[in-house]
Amino acid sequence: MKFHIKYLFLLAIALNICINAQEKLIVHPIKFSSSSSYKEMKKQYIIEQTIENIAENNEDDNIDYTTLFDQLNYYYEHPINLNSREIKFDLEQLMLLNQFQINLLIEHKKKYGKFLNIYELQSLNSFSSNVIRKILPFVTVNENFDATHLSFKEMLQKGKNDLFIRYSRVLNNTSGQINLDDSSWLDSPNSKTLGSPDNLYMRYRFKYQRHLSFGVTTEKDAGEAFLGNPKADELFEITTPRGFDFYSAHLFLKEVGKIDMLAFGDYHIQLGQGLTFWSGLAMGKSSNIMSLKRSPVGIKPYASIDENSFLRGGAFSIKMKQFKLLAFGSKKMLDANIVDDTASQDGSLIVSSFQASGIHSTIGELKDKDAIEENILGAELSYENDFLKVGAIGAYTNYNGSLKRQLSIYNQYEFNQSQNLVNGLHYSLVKRNINLYGETSRSINGGIANLHGLMASLHPKLGVSLLYRNYGRNYQSQFANAISEGSRPVNEKGLFAGIDFKINNFWEISAYLDQFQFPWMRYQVTQPNSIGADGFFQIFYHPSKKLNIYARIRHRDKPYNNAKIARDITTLSNINQWNLRFNVNALITESIRIRNRVEYCSYSRSGNANENGILIIQDLTYKPKEGKLSFTARFALFDSDSYNSRIYSYENDVLYYFRIPAYYYQGARTYITTRYQFKKGIDLWLRWGNWMYTNRKSIGSGLNEINGPSKTDLRAQIRFQF
Repeated sequence: MKFHIKYLFLLAIALNICINAQEKLIVHPIKFSSSSSYKEMKKQYIIEQTIENIAENNEDDNIDYTTLFDQLNYYYEHPINLNSREIKFDLEQLMLLNQFQINLLIEHKKKYGKFLNIYELQSLNSFSSNVIRKILPFVTVNENFDATHLSFKEMLQKGKNDLFIRYSRVLNNTSGQINLDDSSWLDSPNSKTLGSPDNLYMRYRFKYQRHLSFGVTTEKDAGEAFLGNPKADELFEITTPRGFDFYSAHLFLKEVGKIDMLAFGDYHIQLGQGLTFWSGLAMGKSSNIMSLKRSPVGIKPYASIDENSFLRGGAFSIKMKQFKLLAFGSKKMLDANIVDDTASQDGSLIVSSFQASGIHSTIGELKDKDAIEENILGAELSYENDFLKVGAIGAYTNYNGSLKRQLSIYNQYEFNQSQNLVNGLHYSLVKRNINLYGETSRSINGGIANLHGLMASLHPKLGVSLLYRNYGRNYQSQFANAISEGSRPVNEKGLFAGIDFKINNFWEISAYLDQFQFPWMRYQVTQPNSIGADGFFQIFYHPSKKLNIYARIRHRDKPYNNAKIARDITTLSNINQWNLRFNVNALITESIRIRNRVEYCSYSRSGNANENGILIIQDLTYKPKEGKLSFTARFALFDSDSYNSRIYSYENDVLYYFRIPAYYYQGARTYITTRYQFKKGIDLWLRWGNWMYTNRKSIGSGLNEINGPSKTDLRAQIRFQF
């Protein structure tokens, strides 16, 4: 990898800005009032940081964070009243406080009565000025409690409507858009997309606080047909779709009359610690050490565009004093590859694989669409008091076909039948400054998985987190989403140990070490009992609300097949990957925020040369105090030897569109996202982005390949609120 002088020049500019910004910033006592522009920027910053924390270990630029954004945005627009009777659930869902801080706040209110004002938070031991600043946009103190006895008609009158319409496309021509003659297309049906490169999205949602929500979400991906494709209909004797490719709708009620939660249409179910059943996103390993424990929401309305990881049907929960019963049912079609001209003895379809992309832009993808039916029935019975929560979960899944996937030796224990039953028990015990929690699950084939953790606040400034996990090689649950090194909680043993140390009001340290073992083989690991480790250290400095700086180091050591030394015999070596990051966020004025980041990646595999990567980012956010126009812009330079030394970074985009792309090879990344508010209730976003590579003659692969070193995309979105 070559380090160019322009990198050093940009780095010098970034550090100079940081130093000057720090010199100008004076440490003041915490203040609880600020202009509307600062609060808006603070909200955006906190939400983005929370999402980036979740995304930093996912390393997938196609994950949808809409549900999480909805949740955080709701608490910003409807701050949690700390004097309300029930605040524990809301504070847990906010994900900015750990279990001990929440309990301390509740105990303080029990002992001293209701909060008189927000300044009282400063008297709590675990609430540093930085913690208070983080939660300020999302909490309030007053005597006005939200009414929960409104009729359905009154909620309809007092609620808020949101309508989003979005258009996106890559401006460059791709290989999937080439013109083919009929015979060439017939010879290679999947060599051409059926529709235009336009991406279309529309979302309508009505919401009254947290009590009522209903809405519709639709989307057409790039390459999918919107007005049909008569030529494809004629050549392949199919009917190409008209309209949007994906439709989603939901109706959700919460705490209305005797109803605790009620959902119809599309929804998420999140229970226990995610080992038995958890659909949608969940926190994993991150710099927030004390957030490792899950805070299940139970039932959550779904309004995203991921076409797989949700349930479709109905769900409800009712409370009976300290007991709670939750039940759910789902019936939806899944994309799958059906074995041609074959059927099992009972006449059901034979499925060779599931398809999870959600894209139906070619003949083959269209044939796989909605190929198999998935049916789910499940329930949870739980008990909760002031210090203990226990629950039992059961979930039955059935497919109207026979799974006959061609499994290899390494994945021979994976789910490969038409039905599954998973049962689990979960618990959480909080006593003073110690929290014990965990979950045990068993699948119908006898596979067992265990997860047990401990969090302890040893001192107001020191917290520790321990987590032991043992997931059997034959444990099977299609909706499990627990803490793991792999993508699923299976075939893994591990011990996680982390600390969170607040040195003083300005300095914080967080670190963890996660050691793991894979009892059976894995993909590209053809020996059992392989081991690895994941280490992390971060120091965080925040002298004022206008400046924060952090530096982090992460080292991952994972097993991988080495070169073959004999036929069918392989030896293992470990991949060593180091990531070093230095990040500065500074509020220059109440309208301007900058972020500077430098990140370095080193990747080495036994027998091969080291591969290195570097990423330098300059972000600028501008929102004038009373202006209608605001924007966020980025200029980044990156240089990596290969895809192995790639570096991920969250990108700001239009509202409800999220990307955490990988930066690799050599080039520059530029984008600008603008927002213009015509008047209250009407907002327009425009985004232009460009990748420019200096060592590539083409970008992408397959039908998305672009012949040339540059890729430009455009996105426009309008929102109506009424």
